[in-house]
Amino acid sequence: MTTIGNFIDDTARSVAFLSRLPMPQRHFIGYDGRLSRAVRAFPLAGVLIVLPAAALAAILSAFHAPPMLLAFATLALQVLLTGALHEDGLSDAADGIGGGRDRDSALAIMKDSRVGSYGVVALVLSLGLRAAAIAALAAVLTPSGLGMALLAVAATSRTAMVWHWSLLPPARRDGVAASVGEPDSGATNVALASGIAIAALLLLPHGSLLAFVLALAAAVAAVLAFNRIALDKIGGHTGDTIGATQQLAEMSVLFALALAL
Repeated sequence: MTTIGNFIDDTARSVAFLSRLPMPQRHFIGYDGRLSRAVRAFPLAGVLIVLPAAALAAILSAFHAPPMLLAFATLALQVLLTGALHEDGLSDAADGIGGGRDRDSALAIMKDSRVGSYGVVALVLSLGLRAAAIAALAAVLTPSGLGMALLAVAATSRTAMVWHWSLLPPARRDGVAASVGEPDSGATNVALASGIAIAALLLLPHGSLLAFVLALAAAVAAVLAFNRIALDKIGGHTGDTIGATQQLAEMSVLFALALAL
């Protein structure tokens, strides 16, 4: 029972960290704020966070809402639930990596609250590509299939965050990512295994094996490519690059599913 209780605590802490959703205070008694173990629950937390948006998409699809209207309404609710946390990371990472002359200037730009041209372009592309992909999926999937596909994407993209986080060293020692600890190897393995399993259970009944494989391949390619860029430019990960990884993985998986289904 203790093991189950610990996982429930980790899930609540992960939901609180990754979204604006309030969690019962009992899950935080004696908690020091570190996520080294809690990252194992990121895939499940992603599903819980996106569940209202996925339900909205399914309902709008059942009522034959225009696909683009459905897509943007779904994204709007998703952004409200997360507080645009991941979009903020994408914007800051794009500004720093795109505009920084060297490591120090890139990290300084990423800490700046102002949004630059690279960040604006990244946000436009993220919202546009995700909306177009969701609209394409809405046109070919049943309402329940669309909702399940969005939940599978949520699990996969939060798994990608943990993988990126675990593979790279911290770029700065005083950042948010460093302050909450490095993912434990065991917790990372649980996140990877559970993320793939959750995505398979949600996606395969409504899509093909090829679509599932392509979606995973797209997520892996996005993480590895971005890891190389982040390592070369700033020497590791930050809270912003972790958020950017979620966005890149979500875009990549949605794009792959839209092409394959």
